[in-house]
Amino acid sequence: MHRKSKPTNYSRTILSELMVPSYANFGGKVHGGTILSMMDKVAYVCATKHAGNYCVTASIETVDFLSPVDVGDQISLYASVNYVGSSSLVVGIKVVSENIKVGTVKHTNTSYFTMVAMDENHKPVKVPALIIENKNDLRRFLEAKARKELKSENAREYEVRKASMNLEEEIKSLAENNCIIHLS
Repeated sequence: MHRKSKPTNYSRTILSELMVPSYANFGGKVHGGTILSMMDKVAYVCATKHAGNYCVTASIETVDFLSPVDVGDQISLYASVNYVGSSSLVVGIKVVSENIKVGTVKHTNTSYFTMVAMDENHKPVKVPALIIENKNDLRRFLEAKARKELKSENAREYEVRKASMNLEEEIKSLAENNCIIHLS
């Protein structure tokens, strides 16, 4: 087990793969699930390198697909540990697609995976501290910390709203939504 603090460069990971026809969806583009699977793999490698332990995916922040990926493109996933807690790590992943015939490059999405380090008994285990050596890594750490705090605040606010929800008022608020309510 590695307990010694590690710099962000230690666990940076790049995964590149050619997008083949079997990855295509019904629209002829690479299936989003294929890209998500690759993101999960690179998050695992990056987190495990830092933690020195097996890591599991605890959550994935929003994944917005900014641009489609074509069959024949090479995609590269750039992963780095942006933040560490006690047993958790936030891995930032940037996905870039390149048409290798013409050399065009496009950023297709960015996401953040929260991973948890586990011991051999599948219990969370403490992770090494993250050594931050430059302003870009400091910015990423602070942004991840802020996202984590906002997520906690939003969860608390939702629980308060849910507890005070009035069904009749909520139904009235749906008037401008694209739904038809037929309760039996």
